[in-house]
Amino acid sequence: MKFVWIVAAVASLVGANASFAQEAVDKAKAATFDIKMFSGPLSHKSYVCFVRRYDASHLAQHPRQKVSAMKLLLTAEEAPEDKIVNYSFRLGFKYRHRAGNFDSSGSCNHIVAENSGGEIRLGCGVDCEGGGIEVAMKDARSALIRLERIRIWERNKANDDASDDLVGGADDKTFRVDRADLHECSELVTDRNELAALRHK
Repeated sequence: MKFVWIVAAVASLVGANASFAQEAVDKAKAATFDIKMFSGPLSHKSYVCFVRRYDASHLAQHPRQKVSAMKLLLTAEEAPEDKIVNYSFRLGFKYRHRAGNFDSSGSCNHIVAENSGGEIRLGCGVDCEGGGIEVAMKDARSALIRLERIRIWERNKANDDASDDLVGGADDKTFRVDRADLHECSELVTDRNELAALRHK
């Protein structure tokens, strides 16, 4: 997976084997991407939720897929004092053959994918070399999550002993997720104030 991170001042690593270079993001294209992703112009704080529960037919066609369900919550929050927008993600999923709920989270920036004709995506990373994901729009109703490796934690056990990595395998590198109501992603939010704000959207 080779793509270009676009960050205001620095380029940071998401995938373990990815290479990066700095380049200016076309602001108009980034704004168009945001409108498509968040279904309209950004407000002070905007959210979007994507969900997929893989049925038996899909899993039968992808026998090596480890994930049976996935949720993605993206947030865009204006920072007026810095005149920028901060993007973040929360990812939740279930394994196919392992009990429990697993989560990851981190910050995002617009990126330009070198191998897709300059397509703008969100590149999202986990702190401390925890890998990350790319998020692209498939169409108005669906997004594509691409990953090589991302650090995860078993829900409600966010400590080093509960951490692991989800590594993209033969059937776990690209996931299509579908736009859903925000309440579908409320379980990914732990802050009470943010949860209240999410429920009022």
